[in-house]
Amino acid sequence: MTSIAADARALVGEPTGIGVYTRSLLLALAARGADRLLALAHRPPRDAAELAAAGIACEQQEAPLGVLWQQLLLPRRLARGDIDLFWSPLITLPLRCPVPAVATVHDLTALLMPESHRLKVRASLVPFLGPSFESARRLVAVSRATAADLAFHFPHCAAKVRVVYNGVDPDFRPGSPDEIAATRAELGAPAEGFVLYAGTLEPRKNVGALLDAWEALDDGDPRTPPLVLAGPYGWGSRGLLRRIERLAGRRSVRYLGRLPRPALVRLVQAARLFVYPSLYEGFGLPAAEALACGVPVVACRTSSLPEVVGDAGLLVEPGDAGALAAAIERLLGDGGLAAELARRAVPQAARFRWQDAAAAMDEVFREALE
Repeated sequence: MTSIAADARALVGEPTGIGVYTRSLLLALAARGADRLLALAHRPPRDAAELAAAGIACEQQEAPLGVLWQQLLLPRRLARGDIDLFWSPLITLPLRCPVPAVATVHDLTALLMPESHRLKVRASLVPFLGPSFESARRLVAVSRATAADLAFHFPHCAAKVRVVYNGVDPDFRPGSPDEIAATRAELGAPAEGFVLYAGTLEPRKNVGALLDAWEALDDGDPRTPPLVLAGPYGWGSRGLLRRIERLAGRRSVRYLGRLPRPALVRLVQAARLFVYPSLYEGFGLPAAEALACGVPVVACRTSSLPEVVGDAGLLVEPGDAGALAAAIERLLGDGGLAAELARRAVPQAARFRWQDAAAAMDEVFREALE
């Protein structure tokens, strides 16, 4: 049986999108039972008990910073001789990697949109991109858009790129009428529902454009559904947060902050439509999760979002708040169109399953070991 070690740093601390990816794919790989799996990190992962129950061992080598652990301590652990392959869900690899390696590339925003990352993140990623892509036996892109970015900016690595889409956790499913009504009532939202954005507050997510669109739409008509914003504060958006807090004093805007996962699932299920104005996404998991709940999506026509949304939503040009407002207004006013997009939503999201991702990753691992 092949022994595969995974970089589990994304499972340390607060949950992130890459953390969801790492946890869900590790569990799906464990369910296949094809390999021995070991999660490695510089601190204990928050999901250690769940991973252990699935048969995934966890180890840690204490270090003050994840990048120091990756470059100094991890190579020593990999060199002990009991690991056949190393998989990094975090894009980069140790500069000295003593075993064959596979890296998942979610996006190249640290390179293409450096202003969308903090200096600490850029410093821990950008210097290691080229060497990591050179040394990896295979590179996994989470969308065709990311694969195209890799092929353009690192053409000599194009032959080793494989596209493996993310999955959507089964928790995200259409809610029953009673569940939806209960969640709307808890929020004090009207029976017809609300418009939802769920995601981190950070520059790349472009939430300011959504607020611009909403202010253009909300003319004080009491029939206008509320705009609900959910998700943690990320960085670089203090002014945006203050604007949200000002608008939250009005009836039509509500900010819920970070929610526990069960509450987030219920919130998405109860939404009338989901708006995701992000300027760039390697995959765009929140949009896929909304579709899995049978909720139509309005998103930007950029990067991977057309792949994820398909024909189950409306796409607008990024940065065009007027077009965003028009798309939201169209779906709110055209019940037939909204119902048709909702009907298409679940089949579109069904294209993204962790079981399928795990099967594809197994193939990638075998290729890397040949």
